[in-house]
Amino acid sequence: MRATVCQIDPSDANLVGQLAALGEHVRAHGSELVLLPEMSFSPWLAAAPEPDAERWSDAVQAHELQIARLAELGAPNVLGTRPIVNDVGSRRNEAYLWTQASGEAVGVREKYYLPDEDGFWEHSWYDRGDRSFPTARAGAALVGVQICTEMWFLEWARRYGAARVDVLCVPRATPRGSTDKWIAGGRTAAVCSGAFCLSSNLSGPPGVGADCGGVGWIIDPDGEVIATTSDEEPFATVDIDLGIARHSKSTYPRYVRD
Repeated sequence: MRATVCQIDPSDANLVGQLAALGEHVRAHGSELVLLPEMSFSPWLAAAPEPDAERWSDAVQAHELQIARLAELGAPNVLGTRPIVNDVGSRRNEAYLWTQASGEAVGVREKYYLPDEDGFWEHSWYDRGDRSFPTARAGAALVGVQICTEMWFLEWARRYGAARVDVLCVPRATPRGSTDKWIAGGRTAAVCSGAFCLSSNLSGPPGVGADCGGVGWIIDPDGEVIATTSDEEPFATVDIDLGIARHSKSTYPRYVRD
């Protein structure tokens, strides 16, 4: 499977141009799976400590607008997260999978582990979803999703390995200066799950909002970093061998029983 990760500046001034450039990259490389950053179609809401229902509503609409245009990217499968309001009025951060076959974005699961600190006031802004980590099917790949902070709860990477996922997707909004720590976590999650770990991150000018620092990655099941993004190269595409992920489930440390 040919997979693409990216870093995107969600600011009103830059988003449209960056999505157009991403589309050009995806079509040129024939990407089959594109991973977007966490809530990538509007400025990062949780940078502010006080939640704002109107801003949340605006972000919901912005995501709906861009998701309706995902066919323009030219990939058959696109995974990201979006702000939603459920039937009882609870705000959530939902991972979705858009497929070309259906033309729709289907919810996969909602973020459960929520930080609450400077720049990342997520627990203040929205509610946690169920403590559930189901899989989804993206073309030939069985996919699991851990949204940003959830990557550090490695027991779920291990459980995704037991569920035999091929790809572990980690959409992020993480700050500049923490890249080495996050890549270390991504390498560990790949080894625990025996899956390719893909991550895309928000980016932006230094010191603005949550100061998200970009750097997406593709890491193989043995923890080797295959590709990363940067300010100079905001998109990265790699052919990943799903057979390697499937074989990895029978190798160390994945075969060791709980």
